[in-house]
Amino acid sequence: MVYSLFWLLPLFYKMGPGHAWVASNFLMTGPKAYLTYARSVQGGAQAGIEECKHQFAWDRWNCPDSATQLKGLKRATRETSFIHAISAAGVMYTLTRNCSLGDLDNCGCDVSKNGKIGGRGWLWGGCSDNVDFGERISKQYVDAQETGQDSRAAVNLHNNEAGRLAVKATMKRICRCHGMSESCSVQTCWTQLSDFREIGNYLKIKHGQAQKLDIDKKRMRAGNSADNRGAIVGALGGVAQTELIYLEDSPDYCRKNSSLGLHGTEGRECVQHGEGLTQWERRSCRRLCHECGLRVEERRTEVVSSCNCKFHWCCTVKCADCSQVLVEHVCARREGTDGHGVKRKYREPKLEQK
Repeated sequence: MVYSLFWLLPLFYKMGPGHAWVASNFLMTGPKAYLTYARSVQGGAQAGIEECKHQFAWDRWNCPDSATQLKGLKRATRETSFIHAISAAGVMYTLTRNCSLGDLDNCGCDVSKNGKIGGRGWLWGGCSDNVDFGERISKQYVDAQETGQDSRAAVNLHNNEAGRLAVKATMKRICRCHGMSESCSVQTCWTQLSDFREIGNYLKIKHGQAQKLDIDKKRMRAGNSADNRGAIVGALGGVAQTELIYLEDSPDYCRKNSSLGLHGTEGRECVQHGEGLTQWERRSCRRLCHECGLRVEERRTEVVSSCNCKFHWCCTVKCADCSQVLVEHVCARREGTDGHGVKRKYREPKLEQK
């Protein structure tokens, strides 16, 4: 299988103006649409990765850069399913938005339903976001990366589609009133993209509900392509297209695993106290530290900065030095353990008897 798009996601995420030629060279190898919509695809890929990092900021797996690289995407885990879905959603979302804003040639609002009755007391009108356009180009770009016929390619394509359906599922209807003295006897309505954060929240829930695919391994081992496709179709048959799916169980994200590019939770910051915290922030110390066999360590850092600055004629500015103590809580090893609650035992060497 080809993972070109997702291999490029971290590149897009970090890429500055001086490296734009890298993306252009890649895009020129594909259909003309790739080049035409390159900036939107790049922005959508970046939005997907940023949203992934936000959604999992307080989880043991926090969407590290290694997860979006070729090596990390070879594993068809629950987390990989989210990366595929949020990336496909990001590309579709950005293409749709830029189309409606008039930033793309030969593309604009969806007015196909304007003037038609939408429901009791309202008509379609205004400028609906053109999700059909965003969906079509997103498929051409994102799905083209999956050229294999195996189960992993089928799972990736399914999760790509689930991400695009999430964009549609979170769209909202906006209406404007018409009538004498704004009586609202008739309304004109159109559909609009929700904030991308809502799509991220939606897919985070789907991640928690993701289903492990049970594929007939005997048919897959037979090596017959028809049997392979039959086994895959049979496994996918009972799964709704809106749901995320995966093939492999996730590794232990508590522990460091260099071969998988996992850093573990030792040294991760968690939130001990504070106002207005989300439930994920409130439980972060328990999830990242205690449940991983680590303790919470409080670290204090004194930061000195200029303050109370005054201008003196002429022409100097004099400031005082103010110190502030910053407190953070991090996951640290417990004494006498390997860092994950496993006690280390030391034995005296046995003396040989003469």
